Amino acid sequence: MISTNSPIRLDKPQARAAAQVLSRAFYDDPLFSYLIPDASQRRDKQHHLFETMVRYSVSYGEVYATSPNLEGIAVWLPSDRVEMTSWQGIRSGGLSIILKLGLRSTLRQLSVYDLMCSTHKCHILSPHWYLYLLGVEPELMGKGYASNLVKVVLNRTDREGLVCYLDNTNEKNLPMYQHYGFRVVEEYKVPKSGISLWAMLREPR
Repeated sequence: MISTNSPIRLDKPQARAAAQVLSRAFYDDPLFSYLIPDASQRRDKQHHLFETMVRYSVSYGEVYATSPNLEGIAVWLPSDRVEMTSWQGIRSGGLSIILKLGLRSTLRQLSVYDLMCSTHKCHILSPHWYLYLLGVEPELMGKGYASNLVKVVLNRTDREGLVCYLDNTNEKNLPMYQHYGFRVVEEYKVPKSGISLWAMLREPR
């Protein structure tokens, strides 16, 4: 079954609900399992991390849901807002992350964030859009929700002649992103973790 829902753009009051969807979607993701190793606490801690990310992106980028039922969430940032300043992080609820995640997970998260940002800069510096997060409720995967979500921005970037970029954190998602037109420009490792990340670019069509 292919979803025919028209995606809607979310505001800050919906950030918590969107974060809950993303927490479920990324529960078994290799990177987030590394950031929060304790499986019994992962979903709750992920929720706080994702809520900060969504709040930031609502303010400085664009966040979409499949429908008012929030079957899936797509989070996009313009290239000049990919790196969060300290003040922007505080305004988005970043101070609570240390308390919610704990020092170990926070330091891991910051280290990975720095790695992603430095790799990002190696591949594109011109204006573009960054697909920050894409997640669908696990029981609804394969029903067309992810495709509908990404097309909102991809159709626009095609018209405007802009490149899109993402960091894929799960090897099994490579075919999906390649289907949307992204190509791998680098596979890189998170130090001392054995985890691979894939930097991917999509040229406008």
